Amino acid sequence: MTQAPLCPISTAFTQLLGCDFPIIGAPMFLVSNAELVSAVSSAGGVGATPSLNWRTTAEFRDQIQKIKRMTNRPFGVNLIVNQANPRINQDLEVCVEERVPLVITSLGNPKETIKRMHSVGCKVFCDVTNLAYAKKVEDLGADGVIAVCVGAGGHAGPISPLVLIPYLKKHLKIPVVAAGGIATGEQVAAALALGASAVQIGTRFIATQESSVDMAYKNAILNAEPEDIVMTKKISGTPVAVIKTPYIEKQGLELNPIEAFLFKHPQTKKYMKMIRAYVGAKALEKAVAGPTWKEVWSAGQGVGLIDQIMPAADVVAELVQEYYATCERLPR
Repeated sequence: MTQAPLCPISTAFTQLLGCDFPIIGAPMFLVSNAELVSAVSSAGGVGATPSLNWRTTAEFRDQIQKIKRMTNRPFGVNLIVNQANPRINQDLEVCVEERVPLVITSLGNPKETIKRMHSVGCKVFCDVTNLAYAKKVEDLGADGVIAVCVGAGGHAGPISPLVLIPYLKKHLKIPVVAAGGIATGEQVAAALALGASAVQIGTRFIATQESSVDMAYKNAILNAEPEDIVMTKKISGTPVAVIKTPYIEKQGLELNPIEAFLFKHPQTKKYMKMIRAYVGAKALEKAVAGPTWKEVWSAGQGVGLIDQIMPAADVVAELVQEYYATCERLPR
């Protein structure tokens, strides 16, 4: 797609990270590879990947170095910072040594991550779903929060973005990033109007040429409607947004009574999380790699707004063009 250079969108987020557009390509498990991350970053956004997309810390380091060879623009890494992640210390060390510009933390206490990344001049944003936790990470020194709202893929939050974004903005001094169901430039404009400094977009980038997932997964994104997104506890023990498939319907969305009890019991909760996370990850891995009857495809409600597979750079450009067009046509 040939086009004139797009005018940057300046926000607190872009000023902090040194990028052109307030768009994060969400770190998606088994989806965000080096090609996708570097393409989003080179296009002016900030591509990101989970460290656990690779089987070992050594492989993770190799891919971070590959991303740095492919782009000289800022990019990000997602770290799961709770005890269920046995690699947290090793992967954090890689992020420190490689000076990853942005680390996004999830599911735990980010104190050590913030301390270590700040020691090398890098930024840390933390996933949040409510004000109480957002205040905690702000007090710990987080550079920003990612407001994970209703409509997000993966572990979605329970609050509408129409409420959570301005609510966090009202009570926090650090930038707020909006996440959940965003797939168009109109929604980018809406999020910024609500007080967000950036948006995090995941599902839209699954249907890109750089995404290495099986074509069946990409087609599922194109064919799904918002009503097809359901929340299942079968992946990790806590609700995860996935596309409703015959396999998901057969499995059911709730834990069985024994699993539910073990998840609540203090002495078994940690181990159940690790077991369920391992089993869920294996199911996701099979589903994204090739044809399987166990169709487990993570996605958000933005699927209804996605109708074609494009290069990631074109997705970023389209989002920016739609953003400016939306701003122009708003009533004055």
